[in-house]
Amino acid sequence: MTQSLQLLSVGAPSAEAPGTLVLSNDADPRLADLTCVHTVELHFPVFSDGRAFSQAFLLRRRLGFAGEIRATGDVLIDQLPQMRRSGFSQAVLRADQDAAHGRRLLSTNAGHYQGDATQVLPRFAQATA
Repeated sequence: MTQSLQLLSVGAPSAEAPGTLVLSNDADPRLADLTCVHTVELHFPVFSDGRAFSQAFLLRRRLGFAGEIRATGDVLIDQLPQMRRSGFSQAVLRADQDAAHGRRLLSTNAGHYQGDATQVLPRFAQATA
């Protein structure tokens, strides 16, 4: 089953909330203390900077982080399918982005042939598992 991606508007939950860890783009998530953390916020300073995708993948797949992973910053609806595959659970869209269009975009693809951060097995192996 594909993990859902919750779309939030600008001004959504604050990074200062207890249990929220904000990681800069150059931080290695493997070095972060995730004790008592339920939300990790990863920032996209510009659309073309994809380091947060790698950070999210490390958190979900290698570190087994089960909490919320939130994308903030220059988040466009074009990035949403890859965010879902990388392990993000929330995305705070840039103010000029249409959340309804983003939800439609996410609903157009029920799954992928390859495995990803949230569904490790490729589609052919899921049928035999």
